[in-house]
Amino acid sequence: MLKLGQKVVIVSDLFEQNLPIGDYGYIIAFDRNADNAFDYVIRVPKVNRNFYVPAEDVELEEVLLAIEADRIEREALIDFALATHNEELFKRIMNGGEVVEEAEGSENEVQTREDFIRQIHLKAWI
Repeated sequence: MLKLGQKVVIVSDLFEQNLPIGDYGYIIAFDRNADNAFDYVIRVPKVNRNFYVPAEDVELEEVLLAIEADRIEREALIDFALATHNEELFKRIMNGGEVVEEAEGSENEVQTREDFIRQIHLKAWI
């Protein structure tokens, strides 16, 4: 839950109230009514108005800046990996930082008839 007076950025307009998307606002009140879909009342100085907004419509400026910094860093690493022909770095970045280990020969192994029948019986028993 955001605090009173925090600076937020309007990121969407779920209820189509003509919110100024991308503009800054300040939280001036909470709407604690359980029957209401709106969570906050924000003040947008640029348009000199107050808006009732759900929590999904606003985001902290710090969070948006961190997301943008991560995106730029990832793009720079991809450019570096492509420029230096570093295939391992490129694959690691594209897979989200997870190291992909290829199983050698596990897919090409032929299963014996007895193992196959044993698996069928086990599945039928379960």
